Amino acid sequence: MAGIDRILIPGTKQIVDLKWENPQLIHLDNGIPVYLINAAEQNVVKIDLLFEAGRYYELKTLVANFTNKMIKEGTVSDSAHEIAEKIDFYGAHLETSSDKDMAYVSLYSLNKHLESTLPVLADVILQPVFPENELETLKQNKQQQFVINNEKVKYVAKRKFNELIFGEAHPYGKVFNENDFENVQKDDLSDFHQQYYTSANCMIIASGKIPGGFVSLLNSYLGRFRSKSPMNGHSHMTAVPDLSHSSKVHIQKQDAVQAALRIGKVMFNKKHPDYIPMKILNTVLGGYFGSRLMTNIREDKGYTYGIGSAIVSLRNSGYFFITSEVGADVKKKALKEIYKEIQILQNELVPARELDLVKNYMMGSILRSMDGAFAQSETFKSLVEYGLDYSYHEQFITALQSITSNDLRDLACKHLTLDSLAELTVGK
Repeated sequence: MAGIDRILIPGTKQIVDLKWENPQLIHLDNGIPVYLINAAEQNVVKIDLLFEAGRYYELKTLVANFTNKMIKEGTVSDSAHEIAEKIDFYGAHLETSSDKDMAYVSLYSLNKHLESTLPVLADVILQPVFPENELETLKQNKQQQFVINNEKVKYVAKRKFNELIFGEAHPYGKVFNENDFENVQKDDLSDFHQQYYTSANCMIIASGKIPGGFVSLLNSYLGRFRSKSPMNGHSHMTAVPDLSHSSKVHIQKQDAVQAALRIGKVMFNKKHPDYIPMKILNTVLGGYFGSRLMTNIREDKGYTYGIGSAIVSLRNSGYFFITSEVGADVKKKALKEIYKEIQILQNELVPARELDLVKNYMMGSILRSMDGAFAQSETFKSLVEYGLDYSYHEQFITALQSITSNDLRDLACKHLTLDSLAELTVGK
């Protein structure tokens, strides 16, 4: 048998003409939209309930997060222990999560047990009681966790960066402190739940192998409760600080061995025409392991174990950031190299070979995001929140195939001017 030439680099081929079929849309009797992704062989279904009930909507710090975490800690019918026992008995899984904009409640269940697991899901959505003892335990645990994390430079930088770029009065910029945990009360959670966990503020994504009669079953548990549209706690955007001139902040941590770095600015979300091109530019700069920041600051200089950049899309805004932890003694050198890489993007064209590599990497990422029903549901979740569907991927692919090095240089000059970037360092 002929040997394999392990020195010869395998050839690459561009992926083209990808199309996806959008989920089937139906509505429950109370108007809740349900998106069905029937794309699996195993008899398992995942049901995601999406509510516009993230931190953006809270008027009291930590209430949105605590409401979401406490929703399965006891209902009118069952205690937290009884809920967990029922879910475990049927081999199901119930989880909650929330972010700046959204709150999620998700159920994984075998199809044959849906008639037993769906009532539990409906119960935690419709009838949580937020028991005082469970709330006190959560508050103490989260407060202790905060005190420990707050000694870490990376954690402090992450918390304070959004405050720096958005401002402490902005819903996206406010941060919580140690005393805020004690101020959260049961009535705060009950009021927030009543206002935002409503049929008028809900979407459902069901993915997996959708069984016959599923919609009727879902409708029997979640299609009958009715509620008013939620009041928006922030009916207008609070002003974002003017960062047209460079803003540099240092937070002292005298005993820190490393320094945490965050550089960036307020930008826009994925509905903006420049968002997709900026995602491509960001990948070149710091969006994957072979990026320029990793090549320079990790591989060449050895200042860090890892460095990266990202563009974050929010419902009402967005932001760009670069993040890393470096040795305290090389902090200034690392910052200098970061800014140098940005200036190179503004002054020099990205070589064709490098751009082709980035394009192939990003195409592969799109394919991975659609591999399987549950992956498709996560991808669709990130789109439907903005009123988008899978056609967004087609736009992404078109932009990816057509973007040029000149386009990237123009974008860097337009959106990454150095005097528009805020800089936050935490450490010595």
